[in-house]
Amino acid sequence: MTSSSIWPQMAMVRQKLHAARIEDVSGATYNALETIRLRPPAPDAKRVAVAVGSRGINSIADIVKSCVTYLKRLGFEPFIVPAMGSHGGNTTHGELSVLAGLGITEASMGVPIKSSSTVVTVAMLPANIPVVMDEQTAQADHIVVINRVKPHTKFHDVTESGVTKMLTIGLGKGEGARIYHRAAVDQSFAVLRTAAALILQRYSVLFGLAIVEDGYANTAIISPALPENWFEQEHHLLDQARGMMPRVPFDQLDILIIDEIGKDISGIGMDSNVTGRHRDLVGDFFEAPHVKRIFVRNLSTNTAGNGNGIGLADVTTQRLVDALDLKRTYANAITAISPEKAAIPVHFATDRECMQTCFDTIGPIEPEAARVVHIKNTSTLDTMAVSRTLESEAVSDPNITLVTPWEPMPFDDQENLEGV
Repeated sequence: MTSSSIWPQMAMVRQKLHAARIEDVSGATYNALETIRLRPPAPDAKRVAVAVGSRGINSIADIVKSCVTYLKRLGFEPFIVPAMGSHGGNTTHGELSVLAGLGITEASMGVPIKSSSTVVTVAMLPANIPVVMDEQTAQADHIVVINRVKPHTKFHDVTESGVTKMLTIGLGKGEGARIYHRAAVDQSFAVLRTAAALILQRYSVLFGLAIVEDGYANTAIISPALPENWFEQEHHLLDQARGMMPRVPFDQLDILIIDEIGKDISGIGMDSNVTGRHRDLVGDFFEAPHVKRIFVRNLSTNTAGNGNGIGLADVTTQRLVDALDLKRTYANAITAISPEKAAIPVHFATDRECMQTCFDTIGPIEPEAARVVHIKNTSTLDTMAVSRTLESEAVSDPNITLVTPWEPMPFDDQENLEGV
């Protein structure tokens, strides 16, 4: 055992990220919708299913409210459909609770919310793969999907997380999530574009409303995707999202400390595009920041016990394990064909024990020389704590500012670290 007195000193740094915040989100939503030049509906074709997901997208309630208000002004009769695959436990109560947590309720939106786990088969793909859709959406006259476009945690392609995923996995509910993840083991997630193309051909999809966030998780772009340019537009927005995405500005790390993971932060709790680590049947990858050990301290409050992704950590705390809702965590991981992401790492009562384990398992490196980064979560990367070994890299980077003195790692009376 090494003494904490020779553990690395840490300092807080601030990272300058890509900033492109839209100040008037409601106005920008309305302006984006105006570019579509949508015509009023026919008298017998007014019902619009507006698909809304489970992610903690900044200003999502304002965007959804502006969208349904716009549709109502044109004479449509919109209703909201939870489109979140298996999230929310694939139950009415769970889905409505997730939406309410995002500020989306019937009272706040002024339209009905129709939640159901029932799906219908609307098409068949090669290899006898069914394309399924929420039953109430399939019965609507028109469909609108609203989602953030960003790099996916599980795969890299021309479309990743966005309106295509919402149209297929989101509206496919738990059954669709299971079908597409199973199919992707052999066919890759390009299967989602094939399924979405059939839906776009057979249903009146008015538009997808695609959102891109800047490095500070603020709404930066609100753009419609139309059936005729659906995939091209999403690909274009994905490139922009990738360019704005915040990252850890150091490579070859010995230890990455993460204060919290959760479904409100990433589909797998901690974004693999930030941690550089992913393990899955559809493909493993290990890329920058090339971390030897990941230590996760807590679950986020809004994840409601869903610890999917904890299996990508090496060390965690007993308090995180105690906070796990194993039913939700396992259901999420199994639906995504990734039981490994629900595997519980070695865990200890205190952060000090967890840190000691990390130092003991990084190889022949003295703790005081370890390259350590401590972040709040993988979506909040404007400030972080770094070890003194990274000082020269930090001060030479024009986008990084040192904001505190170098001090010993801060533990409280319970031997737990202070959050960043």
